[in-house]
Amino acid sequence: MVRSAERGARTSVWLDGKERRGGRGGAQPSGLDRDRIVAVTVRLLDAEGLAKFSMRRLAAELNVTAMSVYWYVDTKDDLLELALDAAFGELTLPDADTDEDWRVQLRALARGYRALLVRHPWLSPLIGTYVNIGPNSLAFSRVMQKIIRRTGLPAHGLVAAISAVFQFVYGFGTIEGHFIARSTAFGMTPDDYFQHAMSTVTQAPEAADVVQDAAELMAARGGDTVEEMWERDFDFALDLLVAGIEAMVARSAPSSPQSP
Repeated sequence: MVRSAERGARTSVWLDGKERRGGRGGAQPSGLDRDRIVAVTVRLLDAEGLAKFSMRRLAAELNVTAMSVYWYVDTKDDLLELALDAAFGELTLPDADTDEDWRVQLRALARGYRALLVRHPWLSPLIGTYVNIGPNSLAFSRVMQKIIRRTGLPAHGLVAAISAVFQFVYGFGTIEGHFIARSTAFGMTPDDYFQHAMSTVTQAPEAADVVQDAAELMAARGGDTVEEMWERDFDFALDLLVAGIEAMVARSAPSSPQSP
């Protein structure tokens, strides 16, 4: 078997240098284009998840042969990378070139990113797999960087600030999205699944102290539903991060000279 490194595999579908509708030889299938293929891919991933996705399953959904799909994409990886960027195109990005407060824009971008991860649970593993240099992913990154630059943080802290905020959002949105997917798979609402999970855990004697502490913490934060608890947790955690940025900006500001 030939290893991908020996074949000189490229690192991204966006770097392969091919025409947008390029592919293998043969007659071009009628009624099919790459946009439609990617849209159906996203729909299938939403409905069935990443583990069940295959080129044969996609072809069946499109009512074509698998080879017809390969006219437009060379590999399944290419298609997943295209689907990843298509999903990022759903984000409503704030205009980072205006004078709107960076805090407002940062919160809006963070909430939008979280919602995207929850809406498409299959995104999380793909974000960690591909280099994310499609046009929509790059637009998201540009806006993110512009907003963070406007915070007033010193240059050496900008990357760390981006990591603090958006890796937090990535983790939060990933856990939330997978929790909802699991509850759906069990035929339960998130609230019912949460209650089921908590009652199951309380049956383990070795977890009793942890469960008790967790129950007290959850009671203190408030919220009658799982959704309300997530909303309060996310907003408070995001406020903590914004306050941390403000504190670091103040710390890095030059001290005013002392009066003689």
